[in-house]
Amino acid sequence: MKSEHQNFVQLQLYRTGDYACHYLPNRIATSEVVAPMDRVNDHNYSALIDMGFRRSALYVYRPQCVDCQACQSIRVVVDEFTPTRSQHRCLKQWGHLTARVSDLNYATEQFDLYRRYISTRHADGAMANDTETQYRQFFLQSPVTSFMVEFRDADGILRMVSVIDQTVHGLSAMYTFFDPEPEFSGLGTYGILWQIQTARQFALKYVYLGYWIHNSDKMQYKQKFQPAEVLINEQWTALNPFDPNEP
Repeated sequence: MKSEHQNFVQLQLYRTGDYACHYLPNRIATSEVVAPMDRVNDHNYSALIDMGFRRSALYVYRPQCVDCQACQSIRVVVDEFTPTRSQHRCLKQWGHLTARVSDLNYATEQFDLYRRYISTRHADGAMANDTETQYRQFFLQSPVTSFMVEFRDADGILRMVSVIDQTVHGLSAMYTFFDPEPEFSGLGTYGILWQIQTARQFALKYVYLGYWIHNSDKMQYKQKFQPAEVLINEQWTALNPFDPNEP
């Protein structure tokens, strides 16, 4: 039987071709992708995520751009996290939602909610025209321990879905989508707060929030979950906190 260390050593890294950066305008990006995919497992993925990698369906990757290091992995320190006043309001506003945890599964109402979310929030993105088959390939395949959480209101209406990976040290949402109508503002924040609460319940140290970019407006919400750490030069370093008295 191969040891976990041997399994990790057998992994290789491949650099992708150039592609347009998803976060910063007029930038070209490249990534490192882990291969072979079938050798990624719970133990080596836990090490990989602590090295700045992230999962997308069956692929595990990290940005590896030649002239840019703007993308920094970010994680919330669960035991030290204290909600801000606005986060307390969010918990109160959406705390009535019922969270149902299950294995990765497909339901038509999930796909319908996903299509509404994408068409409203990311209509110009690469996933804008995803078919049901593409949805299944992206959300329902994982080489690691993953689960799906459905959040429903008192009438049983599906309002949010998260696909979350569990690592040795924490939780990492591979993707979350939610009702895009204005009256449901704050659901994304609530989803992260739910992860932090769940991680604390199971004595996990971190909630990984993917990548944070200082100059990207899309990423600014992540720095509001404090204390947080970012990966800089292969070292996890405290992210300078914002004003704790923010409204």
